[in-house]
Amino acid sequence: MSEAINTALSALRANLRKQDVTANNIANVNTHDFKKSRASFEETAPAGVKVTISRVETPGTPLPPDEVIGKGHEMYNVSMEEELVDLITTRHAFAANIKTNQTEDEMQGTLLDIIA
Repeated sequence: MSEAINTALSALRANLRKQDVTANNIANVNTHDFKKSRASFEETAPAGVKVTISRVETPGTPLPPDEVIGKGHEMYNVSMEEELVDLITTRHAFAANIKTNQTEDEMQGTLLDIIA
């Protein structure tokens, strides 16, 4: 398999993990004390993408103490606007990497036609 295809497949896997993180953030948007996560990408050698998932510790809006437990809570720290932008950029990254695979496949087909 070519390096271009390996790179694109690595990026597709990385974007899938990013999409999972975003989906988890959206699913917990109304969960008290929930802290969102972020997926960041890093280039790997010789060609690929590594994903690092980190928790964002930004505090949410404080809530009054729970009457049963007597302990204070805070709102979630998830911004739906930010999560939706992440979903849109992830969708475009998927499309770009799929196009890379298609182009590489066409190039190899053309090369085989020339050789044959």
